[in-house]
Amino acid sequence: MDWLQYENQARMRGYSVVCGVDEAGRGPLAGPVYAAAVILPPNTIIEGVNDSKKLSEKKREALFDVIRECALSYCVASASVEEIDQFNILNATYLAMQRAVQGLSPTPELALVDGNRLPALSMEAQAVVKGDSLSMSIAAASILAKVSRDRLMRQLSEQYPQYQLEKHKGYGTKLHMQLIQQYGPSDIHRKTFLKKILGTSA
Repeated sequence: MDWLQYENQARMRGYSVVCGVDEAGRGPLAGPVYAAAVILPPNTIIEGVNDSKKLSEKKREALFDVIRECALSYCVASASVEEIDQFNILNATYLAMQRAVQGLSPTPELALVDGNRLPALSMEAQAVVKGDSLSMSIAAASILAKVSRDRLMRQLSEQYPQYQLEKHKGYGTKLHMQLIQQYGPSDIHRKTFLKKILGTSA
């Protein structure tokens, strides 16, 4: 498989600076949503990089530093629980993506974005369905976003031990839902995600 097909096609079309963009944490009941943007040097393939969901936590952690060292530029950003509840998860995800891309230097000429919809960006953008399994720069971004968010959730687990966040990273597992019902939601929970669990209209 050609991990550089989208990057190379972009360069053939005249885009010399191309970034990959992906998110992590759209589905959880707690914690912010993260996004990362990565510019890799031309023709760079980082061995072991793949869709973050296909890699073990240990492998993702190991690749995190490798990607940062290889990248010409990278930025990890997030949108808060409050922004998720205010703007909805899709728009909050776009906000995190915009912040990640804005943090790159040099500014990319083209952004390859995982998925089938695009955030509003200041440069050309291309949606790539299942891009984290097809594009090296998007896959690299998926790992940076996932590892960064998981690290935060482990930190939050020390502040909110009753929810056992280190086990589920905020996702809606049976255990997590039971603990929310037992202890009630905290200020790191997405209130708009808890309506069915709590039986409220909050």
